[in-house]
Amino acid sequence: VTSPEQKSEGSEKQELIDVVMPKMGESVTQGTIIKWHKKVGDKVAKDETLFEISTDKVDTEVPSPVEGVLAEVLVKEQETVDVGVVVARISPTGYVLKISKEEPKVETKAQPVEEKKVELVVQKEKVEKTEQSRFYSPLVLNIAKQEGISFEELETIEGTGLGGRVTKKDILNYIEMKKAGKIVTPKKEEKVAPAFKTEEKVEVKFEPGEKVKIEPMDHMRQLIMEHMVKSRDTSVHVVGIQEVDMTKVHNYIQKNKEAFLQREGIKLTYLPFIVDATVKALKEFPYINASIQGTNVVLKNYINIGIAVALEPMGLIVPVIKNADEKNITGLAKAIYDLATRARSKKLLPEEVKDSTFTITNYGLYGTLFGNPIINQPEVAILGVGAVTKKPVVVEVDGQDTIAIRHMMYISLCHDHRLIDGALAGKFMRRIKELLENFEGE
Repeated sequence: VTSPEQKSEGSEKQELIDVVMPKMGESVTQGTIIKWHKKVGDKVAKDETLFEISTDKVDTEVPSPVEGVLAEVLVKEQETVDVGVVVARISPTGYVLKISKEEPKVETKAQPVEEKKVELVVQKEKVEKTEQSRFYSPLVLNIAKQEGISFEELETIEGTGLGGRVTKKDILNYIEMKKAGKIVTPKKEEKVAPAFKTEEKVEVKFEPGEKVKIEPMDHMRQLIMEHMVKSRDTSVHVVGIQEVDMTKVHNYIQKNKEAFLQREGIKLTYLPFIVDATVKALKEFPYINASIQGTNVVLKNYINIGIAVALEPMGLIVPVIKNADEKNITGLAKAIYDLATRARSKKLLPEEVKDSTFTITNYGLYGTLFGNPIINQPEVAILGVGAVTKKPVVVEVDGQDTIAIRHMMYISLCHDHRLIDGALAGKFMRRIKELLENFEGE
């Protein structure tokens, strides 16, 4: 949302455009600026990323509402202000800036900071285009979501907007041509990710003679800390662990992975099978899908599965598969891939990280066998999934015990003992185990 304000400097008058902290959801009242992509005096194109914000729901990039030059920055990085507060001002195209340091005349709810005041000088020079990663407006992302267009497919759409940006007209034309059979969805070659992700390492550099370094937590880490402490102080955490034979699922994946990749454009992994089994078990054990409100139990007639996604180099976010009980394994696989991809590229919408009823965390991605996850409030349980490994296992064949190599996996259910007793938790995990071990295909 922007609003014009008349400003003058000497004999020149020019309209400056206010850039405000956007509202990223009905319950979001504040936002923290975590990074400015432009400095005062820099040229900026319309819809080019201007800054990044973090809220208690989601991190996202905020585009410039107009083409022009960044005239004033009123809120510094790591400062938190209310929704609607002016954080910057932009001078329209055709003006460049002479910068002189003065005290700011604009007040916000953030701490006062030293600002740069600008003098406007008329010049008929056009703003150059800036190289950038392609931005997608919330409207385009919403249309893509409603039409089942994955983020990877969205990347293939030719944009006619500034810098190749995909406009509403572009995506609607694409959808119309796709429905008419004039477009074959392109499949990108899938690169196989390593079993252990080591691309981004956390490095700390010490100065000579320095023994201790103190650094402030970023906004996301502060939120994670607050949520973890709140969950610890709210729920009575108890954990149970069971071992699952994933051999049938493994064999199905090996048999169908190439065809699935060609057909859907994404890899087939263990996680959608685990989510599918979990959803079926939640239908049979509705109290695991519930929450606590005072002395009441809130039972829900829908299943929204949160999937914990690690962000490099450090961080965590939980996008949500809404109405997961309405999706088959293929639909779950596509939803998981889409949400995880957009989570890592900060393209999630606020409504995609709320209203989960049960959460799954896949720490097996990094080789961990089992763990004790923290419940995602206000839920009453969370399922942890370990790595699938080959192990010698005693199995019964024709009434005789024998040793065979099987693909095994540990699952751990951390549950809130205020509502979920050990017996109910054990039955729930056993049902997930049965569904996975007896999988016969979609």
